[in-house]
Amino acid sequence: MFKLLSNTAFALILLHASTAFSHDKPGDISQYVSQTLSITGAVEKPLTLTVEDLKKFPIQQINELPLTRQNGANAGKLENFKGVRLRDLLDKATVIARDHNDVKKTIIIATATDGYKVVYSWSEIYNTAVGEGVLVFFEKDGKALPDEEGRIAMISGKDIRTGLRHVKWLKTLEVRKISD
Repeated sequence: MFKLLSNTAFALILLHASTAFSHDKPGDISQYVSQTLSITGAVEKPLTLTVEDLKKFPIQQINELPLTRQNGANAGKLENFKGVRLRDLLDKATVIARDHNDVKKTIIIATATDGYKVVYSWSEIYNTAVGEGVLVFFEKDGKALPDEEGRIAMISGKDIRTGLRHVKWLKTLEVRKISD
């Protein structure tokens, strides 16, 4: 168990270091707007989903979610948005687990069109309260997300610092086994 946590922590550190730039883009952001979400990697059924496809999953609604930066500072809030749990999407794609320990070594990398990335572990999504709050969202105030979010975005609503895993312009979810 300790080795897995060390590998996961190391993967998170490397991923964070490679994407340490700001996720807020100046100028013309229309080039970053995401129209589809692909689920790839260690899954039995790779998926490419549109917003209309996402609407066919069980819908979750969040009325208000404060956004908090890494240093604990207030970064605003998300209000009145709808989406689907990451776990429901992974269930549809079916994560490959050849033996019962494979899932303990599995991570999900969420990538935006601008290259911003965040990581979740399978155990975090399926065995903690965090998994209940990881949403791929596509609607705010009854309307499609604006260009500032992309048509598809993601948030980890149960994190203490929610802003760190707020992925605007969500493009891919890659499922990957990180060690043997």
